[in-house]
Amino acid sequence: MDISFEKVDKVSALLTIKLEKVDYAGLVEKSLKDYRKKANMPGFRPGAVPIGLLKKRFGREITAEEVNKLLGEKLYGYIQENNIEILGEPLPSESHQYPIDFDTMEDFTFAFDIALAPQFDATLSASDTIDYYDVEPDDKLVDEQVKMYAGRFGSYGTAEKYEDGDMLKGRLFEADADGALLEGGIDVEHTVLMPKYMQNEEQKKLFDGCAVGGKVGFNPYKAYEGRSAELKSLLKIEQDEVEKHKSDFCYEVEEISRFKPAEINQELFDKALGEGVCDGEQAFRDKIKSDLKAQFSAQSDYKFAQDVRAYTFSRIGKLDYADEILKRFMKLRNRDKDEKNIEENYDKSIEELTWHLIKEQLVKAYELKIEQSDLLETAKTLTKMQFAQYGMSNVPEDLLNKYAEGMLKEKDKVDALVDRSIENKLVAKLKEVVTLNRKVVGPEEFGKALA
Repeated sequence: MDISFEKVDKVSALLTIKLEKVDYAGLVEKSLKDYRKKANMPGFRPGAVPIGLLKKRFGREITAEEVNKLLGEKLYGYIQENNIEILGEPLPSESHQYPIDFDTMEDFTFAFDIALAPQFDATLSASDTIDYYDVEPDDKLVDEQVKMYAGRFGSYGTAEKYEDGDMLKGRLFEADADGALLEGGIDVEHTVLMPKYMQNEEQKKLFDGCAVGGKVGFNPYKAYEGRSAELKSLLKIEQDEVEKHKSDFCYEVEEISRFKPAEINQELFDKALGEGVCDGEQAFRDKIKSDLKAQFSAQSDYKFAQDVRAYTFSRIGKLDYADEILKRFMKLRNRDKDEKNIEENYDKSIEELTWHLIKEQLVKAYELKIEQSDLLETAKTLTKMQFAQYGMSNVPEDLLNKYAEGMLKEKDKVDALVDRSIENKLVAKLKEVVTLNRKVVGPEEFGKALA
């Protein structure tokens, strides 16, 4: 056996493996003997089929299988033993690979094109200065959160006269010229309407000031601007019948419901954040502000990671890649994509590959390791963020643990958690390593920086 490695240029190489019969003959013989033990052929007892017959019948397939297994073992073993940093996978060489015939050949030469990782130095130190945004939630944002909590824990009550945003319940029917039920027309009982969500402003205004027991004449087709999904649901008809009902309808108001936000008092504080967590409105606002700062902290870290990415890209400059080999590899991995798609997405793929290589180098340089506890903490953080989107900031620890442990059992989510955990550790380390140019900003200014 002979293995040779030849660099074609800085980012590509040719790896050649020559196998002689002596390298694989023993493996083929062993495989034939193993196959003989279970072979079942007419005229022979199980396990008693002559080796010569098996070799004649199956020798080619078994030889090909054993040669390929040995080839893969030696190929990747050589790459690993020699610390060759490759991108993608070795591909059969288009220019150096000769045809292989297992029927007539005993010695084989396999040639592989290899894309090598570019060499660069992305390590950072205190001499590198990168912006870091400390976001200070303002009163406007706190007010919005207080309003959100008041809305979340509000309730519906009845009203006598309609105001914008109220919910109506009543009878809706297709009307004739006199406002009576049109013969054979649509007649729907207990119809719920919220005029606020009608698309047509003129139709919406027809409901202004209407009262319980009153009637409103309006045109549903105009009100919803012919949107079949809304009209199908409202009129209780099939979608293909919508176009047949463009006439005026009458709505008899039977009930008006009005949403009333919760009062800003201790009852709301206890419901929103947990009993006894906040004593009084100022403590409630302070807790909201503290929770918002924690949420912005995660976003600040994300922005910092993006700025680190841009900074390192700028510092290392444009890297060379074995473009043709990598495009071949992308085509093999994405057989459902045509060549045009590969070309259009190649630059973006290379950008992501570069960032991946940078992160790998930084993780190695700072000796960062991911433990099971890191994955659990990342899963809990993501769970907290999901609950926070629904205004739930006082989720019990045991519930967080339950959700987080559930995520760790889903294989498709574990890889994402590993990536997130690595990035979290890398961000934390880089905040210690580089010089931070801290900027204290409000939510609006931070939003512009993120855009």
